[in-house]
Amino acid sequence: MIRSFLTVSSGTLASRLLGFARDSVLAALLGAGAVADAFLAAFQLVNVVRRLLTEGGLNAALVPSWLRVRETGGVAAAAAFAGRVLGTITFALIAATALIALAMPLVITVLAPGFAGGETLQFAVDNARLMLPYLALAGPATVMMALLNAQGRFALTAFSPLLFNIALIAVMATLLMMQPSAVQSAQIIAATVGIAGLLQLSVLVLRRGENIATPLRVSFDKEIRGFLGKAAPGMMASSAPQLLVVAGAIVASSSPSAVSWLYFANRLVELPLGIVGVAMGTVLIPELTRAVRAEDRAAVAHAESRALELAVGLALPATLGLIVLAAPIVRLLFEHGAFTADDTKATARALMWLTLALPAHVLVKALSPAFFAREDTMTPLVAALTGVVLAIASAFLLSHWYGADGIAVAIAVGAWGMAFSLIRRGAKTFGFSIDTEAKRRLPRIALSALAMGALLWLAARSLPSLISGAHGLVQAVMLLVVIAAGIATYGLFLRAFGVIGWRDAVNAVRQTGG
Repeated sequence: MIRSFLTVSSGTLASRLLGFARDSVLAALLGAGAVADAFLAAFQLVNVVRRLLTEGGLNAALVPSWLRVRETGGVAAAAAFAGRVLGTITFALIAATALIALAMPLVITVLAPGFAGGETLQFAVDNARLMLPYLALAGPATVMMALLNAQGRFALTAFSPLLFNIALIAVMATLLMMQPSAVQSAQIIAATVGIAGLLQLSVLVLRRGENIATPLRVSFDKEIRGFLGKAAPGMMASSAPQLLVVAGAIVASSSPSAVSWLYFANRLVELPLGIVGVAMGTVLIPELTRAVRAEDRAAVAHAESRALELAVGLALPATLGLIVLAAPIVRLLFEHGAFTADDTKATARALMWLTLALPAHVLVKALSPAFFAREDTMTPLVAALTGVVLAIASAFLLSHWYGADGIAVAIAVGAWGMAFSLIRRGAKTFGFSIDTEAKRRLPRIALSALAMGALLWLAARSLPSLISGAHGLVQAVMLLVVIAAGIATYGLFLRAFGVIGWRDAVNAVRQTGG
């Protein structure tokens, strides 16, 4: 499982780094004003659907169903089932895209009620309609990615999303040279979103393999209805972090620039969340499904234990690092062009509070596969909806006194509400199996992360005096040195506490290449 995890995480890391480059250029083009708020509200709608489909949601529902059909009916039956799923989802998304386009003013008003009655609403509606073709393309791409994951072919699905960001970066780099108005830039970027989706789908179609989903047809028979009934709650549950951000944006839309600040802050939280969360949804679900079907308790305990170790081992140091280095990271990535120093301060404050949600999000990503493997998609959905309601209620209260910072705190409250709901339900229904190694390693991982965080805090206190007035490249190098030193220190503490040896790490990386 470590090999597959590293493969998926490497692809996700590359995609997230390109995403940072994309958002850095986006901040320079649009800043954090009304045009940026409108564009990001529209982009958030597309992002939620994209994440709902691509980042573990549909995968979580399709993989167990496809494996069950293959075990009971053979390869041909599994291919026919996949063909019906692919055809039906593609048809449904095309129809949904057309309906959403017609109702877009109402949709944006619901998602961003603060825009109502102003020109920002029309900006958002126009941008969202230009982005909509992506939604029709995301469905078939996701089905093929899930089928490849079920067959253990993780590399293509891990790296194909890179094309989405590469296309957007190329267009935005051109816009930087041409320097059109912010409104024109937003519309051109919005139109590029659909083209980027087409590139990703084309790669998957060309490399899909023989008879992976044949024959292709639309069907609403009993088997497909049962699959869709299980898939919809699972997809909603897997998109819990994005739903929380949407909940925050609903409240933030009434405050100028707040949508932009929260968006850029959340992008930084999504880097570690994406690395762990996508890999959990992609790798852990097939592993747990096989173990549960075989009634192999030892294999279930091994999968759950390694998943929890990896989740805590990556999420905890990332949380501490983002809190300590929030301001210099935001300044380096986004403070260019139309994005001002005041925007940096507001985004950094929001990031510090949003980061408190990261461990909870990762726990949700690590715990949800235990339910999905048992084809229980309702429990994670109920937990997700509970968190969203809690976040909206908290945001309405806290935003009156603390503005965007209060909304960020509310998102964190909602995330922990989800996590505790899953922990309580899982412990009550089937219990979580943690082996002896995990019980030994987890406290040591936490101590290693805390030690790293303390050293980073000391380094961060002297960083402003070292880089004050320095060239941007020098500031970037200094910040990267501090981050690299923190990662190295964390690794040394893990080694000193006996969590992992150098040979284990090197072997895992070598297996990724093999």
